[in-house]
Amino acid sequence: MNNVSFVLPKNFSLLQAHQQGIPGVFTTDFPGTPPVKFDYTGNVSRSLFQPGPGTKLYKLKYGSRVQIVIQDTSIVTPENHPIHLHGYDFYIIAQGFGNFDPKTDTSKFNLVDPPLRNTVGVPVNGWAVIRFVADNPGVWLMHCHLDVHINWGLAMAFLVENGVGELQTIQPPPPDLPIC
Repeated sequence: MNNVSFVLPKNFSLLQAHQQGIPGVFTTDFPGTPPVKFDYTGNVSRSLFQPGPGTKLYKLKYGSRVQIVIQDTSIVTPENHPIHLHGYDFYIIAQGFGNFDPKTDTSKFNLVDPPLRNTVGVPVNGWAVIRFVADNPGVWLMHCHLDVHINWGLAMAFLVENGVGELQTIQPPPPDLPIC
């Protein structure tokens, strides 16, 4: 996603690394937009076939309103991707075919009664737009639900910061919690 092939850490969970301040497990520099814009559904340059590996999280402030455009590409082969977000339900405000165009496709947004889900089917050579409020602190994975695609890195994770209230913060694990 966004030309980063997600790599799960081997020795620590992302949440454990965040809560305990363990350095070197992840970074918070996941790009907010694709670093290179191209015709996502056309003939793709082979130089774009190998995204860089990384354990990069996208940091969100508690209460942030989030909109994500998920675009399928013709890299390797165009395919329908069931994209799932852990920790949240989201509104599917639009889906379409071709390259998402913010100048014209926003007119297709369903802002009246969009479906609320935790998984969206991104169509072959198409796109989907989802929205949610980041009100569940922690580290949450968003990934393709086709298992092999997770191994290929078709995933990313959000780090949602704590809010200010007692019910807006994630408590640290108890000290006697057994290690898996």
